[in-house]
Amino acid sequence: MGKPKRERTLSDVEAKAVHRTIRVSPQKLNLVAAMIRGKKVNAALADLSFSRKRIAETVRKCLLSAIANAENNHDLDVDSLIVAEAHVGKALVMKRFMARGRGKSSRILKPFSHLTIIVREVDEDDTVVEAA
Repeated sequence: MGKPKRERTLSDVEAKAVHRTIRVSPQKLNLVAAMIRGKKVNAALADLSFSRKRIAETVRKCLLSAIANAENNHDLDVDSLIVAEAHVGKALVMKRFMARGRGKSSRILKPFSHLTIIVREVDEDDTVVEAA
């Protein structure tokens, strides 16, 4: 029998990609995600390609996955896609201990993050506000 099919949460002109447990803090990942929010996908890919942040390549791969989902699964036009949402969530935090002076130790936190990118197809007559 199986489960009933779950209703689609996004509209018909949107596609989504989720990358989970990325080994970077949410604060650092949000800096890169804020860089691409609201931009056309071609401009966002160019910005991520030339970014000097270490995590920019992972965000670029997630954006490419969202674009591929839009094209293959939902038959959307790639040239008219914008990054509608790019939000970051907290994941687990590994706790480690490091030896310090005088026989003491200190806690090291190693945070992980989740990244969700939603791309939306817009008409050419709609104006897209590009963040500088």
